[in-house]
Amino acid sequence: MSNNVALSDVKNYSLEMVTKQRKAVEISSSEAPAPTNPAPLDERDRSSGSTTTVPDSVVSSSSLERLVETARDYAEQATAENTNAAYKQDWAHYSSWCRRRGADQLTPDPQLIGLYITEMAAPQNGSPALSVSTIERRLSGLSWNYRQRGQSLDRKDRHIATVLAGIRRKHGRPPEQKEPISPEELLEMVALLSFGLRDMRDRSILLLGYAAGLRRSEIVGLDVNRDDTEDGKGWVELEDGGAIIIQKTKTGWKEAEVARGSSDQSCPVHALEQWLHFARIDHGPIFRRVLRDNSGVQASRLSDKHVARLIKKTMLEAGIRPELPDAERLKLFSGHSLRTGLASYAEVDERHVQKQLGHASPQMTRRYQRRRDRFRVNLTKAAGL
Repeated sequence: MSNNVALSDVKNYSLEMVTKQRKAVEISSSEAPAPTNPAPLDERDRSSGSTTTVPDSVVSSSSLERLVETARDYAEQATAENTNAAYKQDWAHYSSWCRRRGADQLTPDPQLIGLYITEMAAPQNGSPALSVSTIERRLSGLSWNYRQRGQSLDRKDRHIATVLAGIRRKHGRPPEQKEPISPEELLEMVALLSFGLRDMRDRSILLLGYAAGLRRSEIVGLDVNRDDTEDGKGWVELEDGGAIIIQKTKTGWKEAEVARGSSDQSCPVHALEQWLHFARIDHGPIFRRVLRDNSGVQASRLSDKHVARLIKKTMLEAGIRPELPDAERLKLFSGHSLRTGLASYAEVDERHVQKQLGHASPQMTRRYQRRRDRFRVNLTKAAGL
């Protein structure tokens, strides 16, 4: 599909929609049909996507209104906070795109959405094209928003499915994977840290994040105890043999066991205990901001961006991969390098790595194993060749 064809389709469709809207305005109020689109949402509904209200067949009351508020809160918890924010942005972007073309965003029109994703892949205004994964995410966001409004978006409709298949074929490319950190490299990075509060915190972040195979949001989302905070993603239970990390996930709860290491210098549990002791933290977020003079900690939770910055900073200072320019080295490593490092370098049965990372399938775990021996099971020889 060429850019010129896509642009003409957009213009034709926009003119058609404007004509329909003008005709609808000319219809008198007595002849106007009942509206088919859902009623406009209130401010909270527009922000969260929740359409929970008191049923028309029930007399409203203060107790029912409180139940509605609680139901909306539960509905918001059905998906992760970051996912909700992304879906909200997806809907806002699509709504803005529709308004500029005089189209109705409240009706899930496959033809219109087919043109929308076409422009995402081949922008008419010269702006950079979006990646295939971003376009697919936006489609998911639109589907979710329509479901919240009691409507259904058919992603298998030919106007969407065939265009998306063509976008995947023309613009699709393998996902960029961050480089895993080896145990030796991690110890070099940790060795740079002193025993001030800030460095004790960062040492615990690196060692615990690596041993537990945590994402950066999961690291900073840990609390000392269960239900310490509303925004916590889990907590840590310290035992003689190690630590148990219990986390909330999309599908329920998962546990990760972190045993004690071979020495205090490399032990993630010892590093965590040191940080909690000297920072005097016994309640609330585990990883927090440290005062400028390193004399104490603040109450606020650390941002997950700190994990990525910490990895990049210590990696550069430790001289990891010195043969590459600094700019390339910075691109290679991120917060995910801790998680992929455990998956790639842990010399244990794959099932244990899968459980620690919380993956539902071994196929997902293998995507994290950069050093996996793909030919350990030799089916060629097994077949007699």
